[in-house]
Amino acid sequence: GEPFVFYDGPPFATGTPHYGHLLAGTIKDIIPRYWNMRGHPVTRRFGWDCHGLPIEALAQDALGLSGAGEIVEHGVAEFNEQCRSMVQRYVGEWRAVVTRMGRWVDFDDDYKTMDLEYMESVWWVFRQLWDKGRVYRAHRIMPYSWKLTTPLSNFEANSNYKDVQDPAITISMRFLETPGLRVEGSVSALAWTTTPWTLPANLGLCVGGELEYCVCRVEEREGLFLVAKERVVAVLGEGAAVLQTLRGEELVGWRYEPLFDYFAGAEGAFVVVADDFVTTTEGTGIVHMAPAYGEDDYRICKREGLALVDPLDEKACFTAETPDLEGTHCKAADKAIIRSLKESGMLFAQSTVTHSYPFCERTDTPLIYRAVDAWYVKVEDMREELVANNAAVNWIPEAVGKARFGNWLRGALDWNVSRNRFWGTCIPVWVNESDPSDAICVGSRAELEELCGQAVEDIHKHMIDELVIERDGKTYRRTPEVLDCWFESGAMPYAQFHYPFEGEDRLDQFFPAHFIAEGLDQTRGWFYTLLVLGTSLFGKSPFRNVIVNGMVLAPDGQKMSKSKKNGPDPSEVLEKYGADALRAYLVSSPVVRGEPLTFAERGPKDMVRTVVLPLWNSLSFFTTYAAIDGFDPRAWRRPAPHERAEIDRWVLSVLQSLVRDVNREMEAYRIYNVVPRLVEFVDDLTNWYVRRSRRRFWKAGEDEDKASAYFTLHEVLQTFARLLAPFMPFLSEEVHQRLTRPVDDDAPASVHWCDFPQVDEDMIDVDLERRMAVARTCVGLGRKLREEERLKVRQPLSRITVVHRDEQVRGDAVALAHLISEELNVKRVEVEADEAAFSRVEVKPDFRKLGKRFGQKMKEAAAVISQWGPDEVATLGAGETISVLDEPVSLEDVQLHRDALEGAVVATDGEITIALDTELTPELLAEGLAREFTSALQAARKAAGFDVVDRVRVAWETEDEELACAVRVHSEEIAAEVLAVSFAEERGFEGGDKVEVGEGLLRFSLTLADA
Repeated sequence: GEPFVFYDGPPFATGTPHYGHLLAGTIKDIIPRYWNMRGHPVTRRFGWDCHGLPIEALAQDALGLSGAGEIVEHGVAEFNEQCRSMVQRYVGEWRAVVTRMGRWVDFDDDYKTMDLEYMESVWWVFRQLWDKGRVYRAHRIMPYSWKLTTPLSNFEANSNYKDVQDPAITISMRFLETPGLRVEGSVSALAWTTTPWTLPANLGLCVGGELEYCVCRVEEREGLFLVAKERVVAVLGEGAAVLQTLRGEELVGWRYEPLFDYFAGAEGAFVVVADDFVTTTEGTGIVHMAPAYGEDDYRICKREGLALVDPLDEKACFTAETPDLEGTHCKAADKAIIRSLKESGMLFAQSTVTHSYPFCERTDTPLIYRAVDAWYVKVEDMREELVANNAAVNWIPEAVGKARFGNWLRGALDWNVSRNRFWGTCIPVWVNESDPSDAICVGSRAELEELCGQAVEDIHKHMIDELVIERDGKTYRRTPEVLDCWFESGAMPYAQFHYPFEGEDRLDQFFPAHFIAEGLDQTRGWFYTLLVLGTSLFGKSPFRNVIVNGMVLAPDGQKMSKSKKNGPDPSEVLEKYGADALRAYLVSSPVVRGEPLTFAERGPKDMVRTVVLPLWNSLSFFTTYAAIDGFDPRAWRRPAPHERAEIDRWVLSVLQSLVRDVNREMEAYRIYNVVPRLVEFVDDLTNWYVRRSRRRFWKAGEDEDKASAYFTLHEVLQTFARLLAPFMPFLSEEVHQRLTRPVDDDAPASVHWCDFPQVDEDMIDVDLERRMAVARTCVGLGRKLREEERLKVRQPLSRITVVHRDEQVRGDAVALAHLISEELNVKRVEVEADEAAFSRVEVKPDFRKLGKRFGQKMKEAAAVISQWGPDEVATLGAGETISVLDEPVSLEDVQLHRDALEGAVVATDGEITIALDTELTPELLAEGLAREFTSALQAARKAAGFDVVDRVRVAWETEDEELACAVRVHSEEIAAEVLAVSFAEERGFEGGDKVEVGEGLLRFSLTLADA
């Protein structure tokens, strides 16, 4: 078939894989396996993110370096080569764990973002953006990691917020000029800030032009104070006296005394300006302006012609421009600045505030916002196109794409793609050293060689920074930054194939992808950069379907951490429970719907219990008896489906319904709906079909019924193995190798090379499935009642009554009465339409559904509905509605609660009620004792290691006459069950075992018939 295109987002190999990686890897394995089995070739190249800050951090630690300055001093070439040597430190561990998880992915033909071919394609992408006018250089406010000495993109800064406690101070700045002020006295503006370290760079105050401001006098405070009218009480207290009120626009131009004298000579500074961004929700309504440390500060001060002062170095430490603070980190300078303000009398109030603050995701240090030079890709003018392209993508879950990702796109900002780092793909721009506005963008290695006249074998920073371009008498040198590694990963659809330098004419063979998958955090990471670049280059999304998984948390609910050791080691879990169980647990959990999963070992353990072991036991059951009977599907006559027993036709129907449902969900990429259905079928197969059919395999000889059972179970296990293959590849492969390959010379060598099952609608019998579902519900309720009444399953009972108002349901129970009777060990199954004879029905309104409909009349409507009884329930059950206050009420609008009448033994599931007759007659008690003895003999056979077909001799004796009588009466049935050729009551025989049966003691011996 046509190729199925899959993109594998590249992880960093800076540590061993955790459960988040295993989850995403499993999703990335399941979908390609499925479409491969549907006949589509799938390229599965593993990728490695080799550049960027995680690798640089490892290299810095290895070399004992701290910060960009020490790297430069040590030598960029040596540093980058150290990075190169450490990039694939954990590749071996990744390969081992990923392979152990059963993921099919090509490690040998992987792609690496540090490979020359990959980097060259990244240059091509950048050049395309350059030629479209989408790249520009600007000096603006950006989130800045002082630990890494580089600006970050806005989406990186939004990924790691923490609640922190910061100082919150109100400062007092005395006005030097107050034109228009009618009151006498010295007036000071009050401004509030949570970043005292920005105050040494203060050059202005900003008010809201349309806001009102009050000049106030406060008792026990010298002078007068200016604050926004709405903040007077909050800042100055109830006792503040308002002397004059002015509009913000009247304050513009008022000059004030600088807080510090560091920049006292700045021309045009220390003046009041106005802007609409000022609010009165907190603070004083007056904002202090430090032009280099805030987006609004920068915009307004630039507009007003104020100088851009930035007394911080690349590590965010104060420079010699602020001698009192020189060498102090900005965050550490808060205390000294507050102390200085207090001493100068400019500190009006001091407190602390807890607020959410952005941290660097790589170093976990607080970010600052500062003005820096950086290269940007225009995104803001593409917002509508991005939103439109995203609307064509099938997101799982849908809300992530429409809401979380869609909202992010609607507010997308221009993308800062430059990093002041070393190990990465260089920005391929050479700038005229005499005219920064004149630049050359290079789109390939060959182009660079032609421009500089030298051979180029490596395009990392330390290899090309010295390459100079001379053209028309001008000298061009490369801009020193490297590209954001998110740009590299966003370019992977093209770069992994060295496009367009290789296969220029085959873009449609790998773009766009049918499918990608990553975690929720990638909505502001890889998903975003893929879409931005795909839209910029080709006008469409580079992916059609995407599954977004949530975060896997430790059992304590926290993020898993090796240092905390708060989660089980993945390798240990794999060894303990197997990859199949872990895979099934992960992809059947809420985490595949973008929700968090608190990892618990009981998850894979339950998968072993509910899927792996039952299916294995079914396989063993089949192969054991097939070997005994010499079953060979090539030699035995295969009964047509319509010739087979009802239970065979049922399991084949249920299997085809499963095939239909699995294909429907897989085609829609809703894999979270598939594993529960597979688990449900395993229960259908093992706890119903195999258990109900055991006797058919046990009986001697070959007949149509036995052949029907063999062929049915063989076909079901084969088909189910192919259904299960994408999810549990190991177990399904074992079934294929043991059941299919030995009897089919033309069978594919692996189950994963087989065609995925497609539904055979003719095999689906909806009526039969419905009847069996009714029977199983009745059996489940009957077993529940037995447990509650402490009645052993081996104890026969006289009757059970199935109560339902629907004639069809009652008819289903009658049709399968023999089955219900056998399963519940009852003599008769009766049906009854009137449930009032067995239980009391209470009807309650569903307030969530009816609340909006009835509004204020809901209480009155609830009173009416609560009076309903069996007649109204019967009406609703027939699909009709009942009018309440002129509003139709259906069965879906109410909740039914049933309670057993006194003396009745009743259980209810939905609309089916079961009444159990618990009276025990002497005959029933005797039969129960006989069955207990049968069970003891079967256990003895197993303990002795007898084969399932071995015939035995049984001798028994007991002093309990009631027990002896029961065994005598049922001796033929007991002998048949345990394959006894001799079943004799004897006295004083040698050896033997003792067993309690009922309240009596029974001794027996069990020997092989030929012994």
